[in-house]
Amino acid sequence: MFGMGELLVLGAVIFLFFGVKRLPQIGSALGKSVRLFKSGLEGDKKEREVIDVGKDSEKKSSPEDTE
Repeated sequence: MFGMGELLVLGAVIFLFFGVKRLPQIGSALGKSVRLFKSGLEGDKKEREVIDVGKDSEKKSSPEDTE
């Protein structure tokens, strides 16, 4: 995706723009955001599975199928 030179330039620009004191805070916030995003995706998958299972059980117990 990115080469080593491009990452170094990007890191230098971020370092100059935010400074030394803000970098740990930015890294921490970025890590938390990624974790929350991943857990949100996993929660969405679980909700879909529960909904799909619920639909299957409704189909099996519906009176229309017994006719």
